[in-house]
Amino acid sequence: MIRETVLKLLRAGGGAFLSGEELSCRLGLSRTAVWKAVDALRREGYDIEARTGMGYRLLSAPDALTEAEIRPLLEPTAAVGRELRCFDEIDSTNTYAKQLALEGGADGTVVVANCQTAGRGRMDRAFQSPRDKGVYLTALLRPELPAERLLPVTALAGVAVSRAVERTCGVRPGLKWPNDPVLGSKKLCGILTELSVEAETGRLQYLVVGIGINVLHTAEDFSPDVAAVATSLAMELGRPVSRPALAAALIGELDRLYTALKAGDLTDYLAEYRRDCVNLGREVQLISAAGRETVTAVDIDRDFGLVVRQADGTEKIVRSGEVSVRGMYGYVE
Repeated sequence: MIRETVLKLLRAGGGAFLSGEELSCRLGLSRTAVWKAVDALRREGYDIEARTGMGYRLLSAPDALTEAEIRPLLEPTAAVGRELRCFDEIDSTNTYAKQLALEGGADGTVVVANCQTAGRGRMDRAFQSPRDKGVYLTALLRPELPAERLLPVTALAGVAVSRAVERTCGVRPGLKWPNDPVLGSKKLCGILTELSVEAETGRLQYLVVGIGINVLHTAEDFSPDVAAVATSLAMELGRPVSRPALAAALIGELDRLYTALKAGDLTDYLAEYRRDCVNLGREVQLISAAGRETVTAVDIDRDFGLVVRQADGTEKIVRSGEVSVRGMYGYVE
């Protein structure tokens, strides 16, 4: 607690020196205690300059997914992110969030990790989550809505990712149906949405939205099979991106998504999804248990289903739970 308070005061100083005496008086602590807090912050990666007769000033902060780094960058939210749980390492943010839900975790709680040892994607695929490279987070939501109203959530999360990346980096990812943000013709992010419904009543117990964004990865950070289809913001932009800033922007966008979902007004999200969907107007392959079918993607319906035109000219709507799509990028989600 002392360490966090010292950091807050140094941040508020805006790069100016704060004397050890002033810090000591404001905190009601000895100057030795202040020095120990500063030393602890330095070990965590904070660059704090100390000058005799002048005191301390904060020069730079680490690119850390901690509450101390994310919270100051996070705008006020209605629900999502009001409680943050940050971990250096965890098996899976989705797994933790689901357990938290069973223990009564609050609506809008966000779980953030610097590294996942057992990150998961759709269809139980592994999601590679190396340390100090990406933003891996899950939002625990408890909307009082029927399950059918939640069908678009994964697509909405894709729009939220695109908005957050654009706000932070100035570049807008495209969206490969149903839920892949893509940049430079490669996959930038993984999204996994899971929910629990009471068997007897059909009442929603919880919904978790897990998102993993490749931020500082290099090609060597991906396994050979993944490297062929994956990219990162740093690889595409040629410069590093602040992970705390991106995490804060994403949490803010998830809060806006949640507000729109509960209000039932998804007009803006649908318009953005249609605009950004890279499949529309192109041939894609629908892959299901019945085999493969080549069709043309022509539209996104109001429930974010993919409208496709078959070889005989007839149209049909497919849902993400029914088929996978192999498109212009050569990978299957």
